[in-house]
Amino acid sequence: MIVRSIARCSATRRLPLCRPRLLQAEPRRYSTSTSAVTTPNGASQASMLGAFTSELDKIAPKFEIEGSQIQILRTPLEFYETLKAKILGAENRIFLSTLYIGKTEHELISTLQQALRAKPRLKLSILTDALRGTRESPDPSCASLLAPLVTEFGPERVEIRMYHTPNLTGLRKKYIPKRINEGWGLQHMKLYGMDDEIILSGANLSTDYFTNRQDRYHVFSSKEITDYFRSIHDAVSHLSFLVNPSAQDPAGYTLSWPAPNLAPSPLISPRAYVKHSSAVLLPLIQPPAVPSRSSSSASAPSSETSKGTNTTIYPLLSLTQLFPPSSPSTASSTEAPALSSILTTLSQPQYSTSSWTFTAGYFNPSPFLVNLLLRTASIQNTVITASQQANGFYGSKGVSGLLPPAYTLLSRRFLERAEKERRKVDIGLKEWRRGTVGEDGGWTYHAKGLWISVPSPSSLSPPSPSSPEKEGVSISVVGSSNYTQRSYALDLEAGACIITSDPSLQQRLKEEKDHLGEYAGVVTRDDFARSERRVGLQVRIAMWIVGLVGGAL
Repeated sequence: MIVRSIARCSATRRLPLCRPRLLQAEPRRYSTSTSAVTTPNGASQASMLGAFTSELDKIAPKFEIEGSQIQILRTPLEFYETLKAKILGAENRIFLSTLYIGKTEHELISTLQQALRAKPRLKLSILTDALRGTRESPDPSCASLLAPLVTEFGPERVEIRMYHTPNLTGLRKKYIPKRINEGWGLQHMKLYGMDDEIILSGANLSTDYFTNRQDRYHVFSSKEITDYFRSIHDAVSHLSFLVNPSAQDPAGYTLSWPAPNLAPSPLISPRAYVKHSSAVLLPLIQPPAVPSRSSSSASAPSSETSKGTNTTIYPLLSLTQLFPPSSPSTASSTEAPALSSILTTLSQPQYSTSSWTFTAGYFNPSPFLVNLLLRTASIQNTVITASQQANGFYGSKGVSGLLPPAYTLLSRRFLERAEKERRKVDIGLKEWRRGTVGEDGGWTYHAKGLWISVPSPSSLSPPSPSSPEKEGVSISVVGSSNYTQRSYALDLEAGACIITSDPSLQQRLKEEKDHLGEYAGVVTRDDFARSERRVGLQVRIAMWIVGLVGGAL
């Protein structure tokens, strides 16, 4: 995990492309309204939010739902218990996209077995990363844990897929050590779908994420949204290796490239693989074409909105490694353009009463995000990141043990930048800590996302920087992305932007943000100047080495 951001490579061969019908884009699923989000509180807040939606409509597909269709979970245990309950309650389909499933997660496997045994019509599809999922082989691994499900229930009901980056082939794949090869790209999406519900999260499926590793977890009860993310899951699955159980192989499984896959193997023809992959995925991640409309008609409520929906969901994807390097960034990623649009809109003077909170466990946001955050007109803004004692690498041996202080250095540089740009008063930094990693009661911090409060123009005067924010959250971004350069260049990421005028959901989003803030304390430049926080030469050298071989931490 330490060098998950290293260079790309490729070769050529070309095979014919076959596309099953289930993977074709279905524009009719999406709302094509360009109207502002409606609100019972009047047109003023609708127009404030409409400035965001009118731009996002051009970037990503959208779905109109009610705020009550989103459930926000707070703790790892609540996430785990909800996941198991929904697996047991599923009647027709379960699909799980994740980086990996922990090799000792026997209880989760037992839950899947129980559901499959009880429901003969139930089908299971799992997508993980091949590099991470096979790293321990021939010792027990994620792949060897999952393969017996195929043996018991058959390939007609259970499909296990493992995505392999096209960036690691040939001699590099042969000689790069397994602990390092993840630096060429991973399947990092976290999509947990059961029937017509889906959980979007940044959490993987292993014990720490179920017990003491804090993340975010949103449950969407919407067939249309679940269908959409299932189409993404299926598309990437059919661009991935198939796990086959094998009693003869010491690892307990083999990986094969099925003939019906949508592209040639990335290990044989990486360039052709990328070419075919982009053709499959582009129609799925782009917004559907809509007829041109006059500005007056564009502001009129759509039929979906008039039925009482109050929340708009924009699925956000970053699939850069599956697109040719020459592709425009807007083709391979909807997340980066969406965040750029949101924060650019937030820089306008009329949003001076708004506020935002940004969090990332590994604080190394892409430079474009830092620039846009610092240019917003918002006040009373907060960045939450993991303290060294809540960083998963804390106490590690070797170079990985230098990463927590390296992130401290990056946080300090952000504060220095904020002060240089005269944002010291209205942008603060907090560090999250709940005990110490490796000690009893110690937690790690893995949450990431964005919350924005957008009051209506007629609301109360701007909040004081010294007083707590009282407004609900109107906009939030949740998902797998860490918002780093790596997220936008190497890994497959999935999430969603939520824009809501529902007071109940606004309050619940605020409570989610506040819950994370309960364990976060303010950090200033004076704190970074203390001797125990000073970063030594070896940390700076480690950052330089990692940058030299692959870029962002």
